[in-house]
Amino acid sequence: AEVSTQSTGEQIQQMVDEAIRKRQGGKMLDEMDLDELDELEDETDEEMMREIRAKRIAEMKAAASLARFGSVLEISGHEYIQEVNKAGEGVWVVLHLYKQGIPLCALLNQHMTQLAARFPATKFIRSISTTCIPNFPDSNLPTFFIYKDGEMVDKVVGAVRFGGMNCTMDELEWKLHRIGAVPSKLERDPADKRAIPDAMTSAIRQANYYNDSDSD
Repeated sequence: AEVSTQSTGEQIQQMVDEAIRKRQGGKMLDEMDLDELDELEDETDEEMMREIRAKRIAEMKAAASLARFGSVLEISGHEYIQEVNKAGEGVWVVLHLYKQGIPLCALLNQHMTQLAARFPATKFIRSISTTCIPNFPDSNLPTFFIYKDGEMVDKVVGAVRFGGMNCTMDELEWKLHRIGAVPSKLERDPADKRAIPDAMTSAIRQANYYNDSDSD
């Protein structure tokens, strides 16, 4: 909520700046003399706010028209074409092929539920693998297929690609963001935070191994 409020405030300020520049022939506030500033204050406040309000309402309506999903849809094989390939123009689809009893699949399903609510403009779908693709190998699970405009854009196949059971929701979000499926605010891969301690642990273990060998 804090990030959203800050973002809205920044957007409004940008709108104000843009309206001022437009009205003053491209001049910035710090380029105006006192008379120009007085004239701006007297003549533009009310009209400017009407313009900003109208623009903001239009943006909110546009965002609301895109945010039509918000939850994870379970499908079977015969629904694949309708729900995935015919999802709509400009719609990103994230499909998780999974199976019951595979812990990482269950974890990713939990992450998807939260991400679907966070990014309601993206269509999140899951399906038991063999109901969608007969004889799909369990060794390839979990598998994510990412579509846009009815075409597959990318895929993530197998536990290693997800980082195993260490995969967090932020890490999954980052993977989808890198592909383009969600507009994340993350600036770097959250998995990098784990990589440094893992590398340090590995180095310590290696040093201990050689110390033990020397003592023998």
